[in-house]
Amino acid sequence: MTGFFSYNSDLIGGGLMVRESRAVADLLLSNADEGQWHQAIIIDNRLQKNRPATAKRAGQAIRKRLEKLEPPFWQALRDGDDQLATQVSFCAAMARNLLLVEFLESVVADAFLTHAESLQAYQWDEFLAERAHRDEAIAGWADSSKRKMGQVVYRMLAEVSILASSRSRKLQPLLLRPEVKSLLETYQHVRLSACCRQLR
Repeated sequence: MTGFFSYNSDLIGGGLMVRESRAVADLLLSNADEGQWHQAIIIDNRLQKNRPATAKRAGQAIRKRLEKLEPPFWQALRDGDDQLATQVSFCAAMARNLLLVEFLESVVADAFLTHAESLQAYQWDEFLAERAHRDEAIAGWADSSKRKMGQVVYRMLAEVSILASSRSRKLQPLLLRPEVKSLLETYQHVRLSACCRQLR
């Protein structure tokens, strides 16, 4: 019912942040307590941010994403090569952002199905306008926020190589790594698994 559903989203927070995500995955794997989190993120600046507030915000956003996945995903992210780490970070972003998943399932999957060569900027705006019927709060979001979210989504797709670049937005099939495919199946992330299969 309208009014009772809301999209919980952190898409303004930034792209996949793979390098930073490796550091956060390491903290999660070591069962760091709040004091150790503060030491690593704020004092030691392991995320390499200019300001403590920025580091704290990024750390929290990534932690909330990664906590949607099981520890073996964190291990693959921390210890894997760049492509593997990027794909796990993408799965974490999807697990945290229903809006992202629904955009992939509808707009991006449809683009692959119809053999479209690229995505257009307006497709994000149209998608949000349509989702506003489901979550009234979207209509109240500032235009600048909606635009920023669209930029972040397209950047994520470029980072995981579904788009050749966030500027050209030329589509490329997602070549999901066997390790990621196996993790998604093992831990029964059925929707994420199905979503990834459509992106080719």
